[in-house]
Amino acid sequence: MVFRSLSRDTLAALVPELLLCGHLIDRCGMAYTIAAFGREGMAGVAIEEWQTASPVYTRRMQRALGFVGDGVDTIFKGMQLEIGAPPQFMDFRYRVHDHDHGEFWLDHCGALADVEPMGEEFVVAMCHDIEDPTFDATALATNPRAQVRPIHRPPRAPADRKPVCAWTVTIDASHEPPAIPPNSDVLADSAAAHVVLDPIDPDDVGQGDYAGPLLSDLRFGDFSHSALARIAGEVCLQQHLLTLGFRIAVRARTGEDEARDIVRKQFTGIAGLTAERLRRCLGAGDDGAGLAAVLSVHPALNPVPYTGVEVSRDGEGVRLHIPADSGARTDGTWPSMLDVDHLAPLNALARGVNPRYVASAVQAADGLTVDFTLADQPFAEASEVAVTRFSTGADFAFADRGKPLPLTVL
Repeated sequence: MVFRSLSRDTLAALVPELLLCGHLIDRCGMAYTIAAFGREGMAGVAIEEWQTASPVYTRRMQRALGFVGDGVDTIFKGMQLEIGAPPQFMDFRYRVHDHDHGEFWLDHCGALADVEPMGEEFVVAMCHDIEDPTFDATALATNPRAQVRPIHRPPRAPADRKPVCAWTVTIDASHEPPAIPPNSDVLADSAAAHVVLDPIDPDDVGQGDYAGPLLSDLRFGDFSHSALARIAGEVCLQQHLLTLGFRIAVRARTGEDEARDIVRKQFTGIAGLTAERLRRCLGAGDDGAGLAAVLSVHPALNPVPYTGVEVSRDGEGVRLHIPADSGARTDGTWPSMLDVDHLAPLNALARGVNPRYVASAVQAADGLTVDFTLADQPFAEASEVAVTRFSTGADFAFADRGKPLPLTVL
């Protein structure tokens, strides 16, 4: 897997980037669902995509990092490693009282910073309509008797209230498990749910699992090289699973062609913005080497056991091969959105490295081969990327918070 070829330090910087970029997927996708279905329809899509995706990828991460359990601390560990709660941008803080009781609150919420300017109705849609069922779906992956309930939440009163929201998590045998959302079986049976990634080497230097106490923050540099490579692959799968849930929810409200068009717009917006952030993270240039580096780690094209993509270079030109047969093709996630007539996501991606890049493609029996070459003049930014850039996450910078503190005693 390509992530294993990167240094431990590079991976430690890359993982939070992947988590943040996964969170920003909806900044583009939801703009187009609002246009197609209105605010209530947008909320419905968001609920369904997160409800169906979150339990699947949460259980994958639990197994990968060895923190399978049924208590509140296990729920909180899962939150720290998922695209719904990227570190610092969604600044979750946690308190564990015992196995069955805990609290969390957000000292900063990048999602709220994005939505508050849109007005109170959109704040209620996100912080009430969407959060209520999706928080319970996240907890469901750990314990079906867990309930997440608000202490307080936006709209904020006063307007600068901190923390911005606070919640309790309670596990009780008397709680009725939430209803299984429609299409959960599709995601649970998907290729993304079952793809096998490289195991973590227990002999690597550094933390090889998260079986110890819940920590106040995850300092990714403390993880071993192979653990970071596995986490990176899992976070990319989270994005594909969310996209699959999004596509299914959109398709339930419109026709197949319209759904593919909306998913391509979503793909285009996040592909370009993610490429910009990845280029900065990697310290890559705007030449062929820089583009190849970004393509090799971009979540839309990873993990390779799922997408099967190959990246190669020819001078300043870069070639991408997307096979006709892969888990991503089977599931209908991002790579399946590409063909010779639909290269906008790849153009946006490449122009996140250098605005002069242009993609051309040839379709053959073995898949789609895409060549990236430099034009004489730069291209204008895609409107889908401009929409995604609306988020404060576009320019968000991570900070070193020092050594994390244990929040539970084992």
